[in-house]
Amino acid sequence: MNDMPFPSRRGALAALGGAVALAASPRLFAQGAATGRPITWLVGQPPGGSVDILTRLVARQVEQILGQSVIVDNRPGAAGAIALQAAARAPHDGLTVVTVPGPNLTNIPVPQIGKELTGVATLAKGPMVLVSTTASSLPPTLAGLLAAAGKDPKAFSFASSGNGTSQHLAGELMNQIARTQIVHVPYKGGSQAVTDVVGGQVPLGMLGITPVLPHIKAGRLHAYGVTTATRSATLPDVPTLREAGLPGFDADQWFVVATPAGVPAERVRALNAAIGQALQKPEVQAGYTAAGVVPAPATAEQTTAFVTQELQRWQALAKKANLALD
Repeated sequence: MNDMPFPSRRGALAALGGAVALAASPRLFAQGAATGRPITWLVGQPPGGSVDILTRLVARQVEQILGQSVIVDNRPGAAGAIALQAAARAPHDGLTVVTVPGPNLTNIPVPQIGKELTGVATLAKGPMVLVSTTASSLPPTLAGLLAAAGKDPKAFSFASSGNGTSQHLAGELMNQIARTQIVHVPYKGGSQAVTDVVGGQVPLGMLGITPVLPHIKAGRLHAYGVTTATRSATLPDVPTLREAGLPGFDADQWFVVATPAGVPAERVRALNAAIGQALQKPEVQAGYTAAGVVPAPATAEQTTAFVTQELQRWQALAKKANLALD
């Protein structure tokens, strides 16, 4: 995975700052509590998906830590842009946050972390997995699959949850490293993509672990490899794509929290500290393991820097490959 550096002195200072921020949080959020205003946590996807599940796990703990109601508000649509726009327009009081999944590229102008939004914390990172239906006659190894794809460039395709999503980008990184031209088949979300890969309508899928895990365990899907640089604890017997024959391959799905730009720094630090404490809770860690992701605690500054670096990396790939993002 793309791990963020945590120098010891800086880490100690960040931990101290987080402890002070958390101790001050009741005072910082007292006005909202006194007026009955909850913290609104926006999610740009429907209930029941990975982003929603991970958000609710953490929000439940943050509510207890801060002693203030936290309402998860699902506002799906426009590839998450509706929730991002609502967050960017919200008052600068720290009472509105939004979960931002990524990497995600789009031609639609949307609020960005580091511009209209401020990074608060990193919730999680996790791999994607390249799969095919076990009912197919595809080669069982990645090397065999890519060799076949190289001989007949247009005969293979891979499904993802949409144009510009982390899954689409990971598939195109595979094409770039392997020098293949496996065709991307975008879906409006991962659910139908998984169904069609299991059914053989699309030969391959580059998908998140959560929706494909039951099918892998049941023997309906074959996993070629996970996208991160290290193996997933959820699928320990599945190699990384790097191990399976794609040198240097490394791609994460990640989930971060943001708030409107202009929220006072002490409130951002208080939110960061509360989320950091929530990530240590056994209930959250168990839920993360089931979803195939790992906690990724980071300061607000590290979160903003990480997102900026990630988007620059994938924008360069998209430009080089001339990807369709609408």
